[in-house]
Amino acid sequence: MMDGMATSATMSQQAVETTSYAPGRVVSVDLLRGLTVALMILVNDPGDWDHVFRQLDHADWSGWTLTDLVFPTFLFVMGVAMVFSMDAREARGDSQWARAGKVVSRAAKIFALDLILAYFPGMHWTRMRFYGVLTRIALCYLLAGLTLLATKRVRVLAAIVAVILVGYWVMLRWVPVPGAGMPVRNFPLLDPLNNWTSWIDRGVVHFTQHWMHTGRLYRKVSDPEGLLSTLPATATTLLGVLAGFWMQKIAHAGVGTEARLRMRSTQKMLTLVGAAGIVLGEVWSIWFPINKNLWTSSYVLLAAGVAALALAACSWLVDGRPQPWPRWMQVATWPWLVYGSNAIAAFVFSEALVITMIRIKITDSDGDKHSLWALSYENVFARHGSTDWTSLAFAVTYVLICFVPMWLLWRKKIFLRV
Repeated sequence: MMDGMATSATMSQQAVETTSYAPGRVVSVDLLRGLTVALMILVNDPGDWDHVFRQLDHADWSGWTLTDLVFPTFLFVMGVAMVFSMDAREARGDSQWARAGKVVSRAAKIFALDLILAYFPGMHWTRMRFYGVLTRIALCYLLAGLTLLATKRVRVLAAIVAVILVGYWVMLRWVPVPGAGMPVRNFPLLDPLNNWTSWIDRGVVHFTQHWMHTGRLYRKVSDPEGLLSTLPATATTLLGVLAGFWMQKIAHAGVGTEARLRMRSTQKMLTLVGAAGIVLGEVWSIWFPINKNLWTSSYVLLAAGVAALALAACSWLVDGRPQPWPRWMQVATWPWLVYGSNAIAAFVFSEALVITMIRIKITDSDGDKHSLWALSYENVFARHGSTDWTSLAFAVTYVLICFVPMWLLWRKKIFLRV
């Protein structure tokens, strides 16, 4: 899913790595992927959830913040990268069945990683959460990957996205919820308790608890990575696939003045499409509010639009630039290229370290137990009280800590493929 970066890297005296990329490599995809993963770790791990800057926390329900755009950007970039990885396997002569098998295998491995993180180190089978970020990534990769294998026709893929988004809107707006009634008439639209997404999530967990004696939701009545909302999340990934077709033009642009003009033209079109997605999402939100928890159709368009703009900006910065890059560009892009080279590994490491630090309990002089995570924050960053700034400083430090093993992998040219 997250194809490793086929690069050769050397360390300069100032600890900044000058990298030579193979011809045709679209470096902007790696750059945006790394930025997104770093942001995922940052917003997931503040020192104190009671002290978080507004844009570094999710919207309470409807509405959006910067944080709400991070995960869909990751799925969008995954869709872009999927186009290149599928073409590479086809060029190697892999059959359709072999490529489908690879999609299924990778999705299964990512899902297994989520189960491992949910089970260890507490090993509480009865409290397992099957939903989660990695589970959503796995399902979106599976569904979008198989769809891409079935067709590469832009119009067909766009039609599939449209059917998903409109169908999801119709279902949440006009289909009665069992035991609750009709949306808008009997309860507010996108009511946290009474909506099809939450109703299905509760049904799935009830089934797993009855037959497998395990299962829980992130919230008591719903889950932000639930089953039904995975469909519009897959639409986000497919929009990334469509953007990937545009990025192929950049990969095949060649060199020279004419090639640069073609590249800039593609970047401008991607920018226009991104801006259109934001406008359409905001307009649709008048009737179908933007809601990350339910992954509403208006949210899909808004988030994909922002992701497309970010990709266009990254492409303008790095794609087609003659090498070696200027020193300032090496410094500005190196950390994110390192993170992007092992994106899934970085996220899994960050989650595993958080879980471990929370599980480790230390008893103070009064006999009270505190987690290593809490003690690290309180004794280093918040010794004189917790604020938004101390919480952010802790999160930034944690991103730097998670960067170290990724940098070591980068130096040894180890790019972990799930």
